[in-house]
Amino acid sequence: MKNLEVVKLLGNYNTEISNPYNNDLKLWVDEAILFSDGYILGSHHDTDCCETHYLAFTNINLDEFKGLKFDLSNENFFKRIPDYGIELIPINGHSIKIPGYGNNNGWYSSNIDLIVIKDKEIINIYDISDCQIIP
Repeated sequence: MKNLEVVKLLGNYNTEISNPYNNDLKLWVDEAILFSDGYILGSHHDTDCCETHYLAFTNINLDEFKGLKFDLSNENFFKRIPDYGIELIPINGHSIKIPGYGNNNGWYSSNIDLIVIKDKEIINIYDISDCQIIP
């Protein structure tokens, strides 16, 4: 989980993994970052009805990650930015800001998690619910 490089941005990526909140349902990730050694960083919102909450990984250009290495072994690889998104903090070089977006009518949950995945299993999960722009 150390010295990982970003190899691909996964737009419209949809993977089914074990859901730590409900064993009867699967957890879905729509956009993500693929790191060397197969680690995936994505966001998840447990949808109730018609709301959406996500980190917009595909808003970033892959070239921005060139030469950067990350350590995903603990929470120090990112910073929460309330009312915006997250900031990825590499071992070396500049940080990268990832916007988060949410949309609902106020009736449903606005929870969003940042998850680290390897081989379709959750390695770490972090609550980033306050890290999104909700109009």
